[in-house]
Amino acid sequence: MLPPIPAGSVALPVVVGLAFGTLLQKSRFCFVSALRDFVARKETRVLHGLLAGVVVMTAFWSLQATLGLSAGFWTPDWGVTSFVGGLVFGVGMTVAGGCAAGTLYRACRGDLQFVLTLVFVLVGHVLFAAAYPFLRTVYFGPLRVGEGVSVYDLLPWPPILTGLLAAGLVVLGYAFLAGRGSSRRRGTGAFEWRGTPDRGVDAAVVRGVVDLARAVRRHATAVVTDERSLTARLRSPWDARTSGVAMALVASVWFAAHGAWGIAGSESRWVAWAFDRVGGDAARVTYWGSVLFDGAVAVTPDMVLFIAMLVGMVGAAVLSGQFALRWPAEAGLFAPVVGGLLMGVGSRLGPGATIANLFSGLALLSAHSLLASAGVVVGVYVTTHWLRRGMGCAV
Repeated sequence: MLPPIPAGSVALPVVVGLAFGTLLQKSRFCFVSALRDFVARKETRVLHGLLAGVVVMTAFWSLQATLGLSAGFWTPDWGVTSFVGGLVFGVGMTVAGGCAAGTLYRACRGDLQFVLTLVFVLVGHVLFAAAYPFLRTVYFGPLRVGEGVSVYDLLPWPPILTGLLAAGLVVLGYAFLAGRGSSRRRGTGAFEWRGTPDRGVDAAVVRGVVDLARAVRRHATAVVTDERSLTARLRSPWDARTSGVAMALVASVWFAAHGAWGIAGSESRWVAWAFDRVGGDAARVTYWGSVLFDGAVAVTPDMVLFIAMLVGMVGAAVLSGQFALRWPAEAGLFAPVVGGLLMGVGSRLGPGATIANLFSGLALLSAHSLLASAGVVVGVYVTTHWLRRGMGCAV
């Protein structure tokens, strides 16, 4: 069935979705990897990509908001619910071994464990929709503090100034932490914080900024001077930093036309749409009919983007020779079932998953997303320590 939206409106979601899917697949961009691997081993391959993407997107989106070139902010109501939703999702994605995006790109390259995880994510969406009338009374009502708001709205100057200040603080914060670490690096580029820091704040920031500038220059030089054939470069994995920046730029195009980029909301809408098509009446389910849709359940542009993203992921895996049906020899049901359910439910308790909160929401300086991101980080930190309790963690 073709989407009941104008044909011309389908082009942008398809192009943007294919771009997102390709970038996520080729760079193996997963928020679990970004956070868990840093906590466990101080591995920063994906964390660098996440930070680069958030910084670039914050700068671009604040400029677009200043110029009136955006479809509006995504700022859900905020409160304890924001933190709890992020916490539940953070625990779930760490147990499952993949966030919303990570689960999708792994499933699309043939990892059957993550196909099963995705199934239980969707089951989590169904369970939440069924429980929503009850949760609205005992959870959302008493635990929500205020209406959706962004830091951009709270400050009296143009959003671009706030955005550049926020992006600058992220860069300086990273520079400070990096500058206090030793000059030795692992093969992956992670900083090794060894011993007692012996540098003051000013010295650490200066050293960190210098190291960061050198790293950016080395990376740019490596990309420009790469002598491999175009085919070889396209088939090999892509650097997470490059993909993070590229996703930020693509997301800026989407932001101008439709607003913030997210995944979990689109999944939930497809679940409602499928329920409608198998004989159910999704419009009469309170959450689906009055929250996700405005009465009529129909295909929306973000749902088209979601399907195009899956196509991009599968296509990138096939063309790179990475697609193969596989099931880990020691895989059990705990990770995909429990992790998937927690992700599906957690993404609605917040609302939003990692793309909506840790990526888009942070760029929008949404009060909800700041709390939800804190919940995700706490959930990943605690769960990583629990799963590795016999081995220890680097952080």
